[in-house]
Amino acid sequence: MNLSFLPNLLTIGRMLVVPPMVWLLLIGEYQWALALAVFAGVSDLLDGWLARRFGWQTRWGGVFDPLADKLLMMAGYLTLGWLGELPWWLIGMVVFRDLVIVVGGYIYYTRFERFEAEPTQLSRFNTFCQVFLLWFVLVRLAGVSLPPEAQIGLVWLVGVLVVLTLVQYVWIWAGRAVEVSRSRREGGDGPAS
Repeated sequence: MNLSFLPNLLTIGRMLVVPPMVWLLLIGEYQWALALAVFAGVSDLLDGWLARRFGWQTRWGGVFDPLADKLLMMAGYLTLGWLGELPWWLIGMVVFRDLVIVVGGYIYYTRFERFEAEPTQLSRFNTFCQVFLLWFVLVRLAGVSLPPEAQIGLVWLVGVLVVLTLVQYVWIWAGRAVEVSRSRREGGDGPAS
């Protein structure tokens, strides 16, 4: 039996839990919303591990795995903003960063060359902190007493990381675009390998 479809199945499952998670948050069923968020986080770790461990990476997974992550984060952050649990300035920064990265990636792909997404270590840490903040708020809403100062600190940490990773990505990809343009002017097809 070929199990190579499992990572993609987990990604689909992660996408399917987003609408019920939002609905559960809106009606105040925070424990169930937390359970779905934990499922989504665990499935994300598991699908990545399975894909790498057994060589089950696919082009589909390469596109939809990060899309599922962004869908979960955007829906979670926007809903928590609507509920007054996260500040709108932070949500705006997170959405703006992701839009710049997606639009920039599209422009780079169409004007310069095809590329594979390469998250930096700082970007991975940013994603971890964003997820941790989401879970922190959900755990608190589910009834666990957590210090409000910790949430304030996490909000500011995520805000700083969003700015740093945006600047980092713009710097890296603008540099690559300049390198490709220079190489084309000199008669090559792209950057030197």
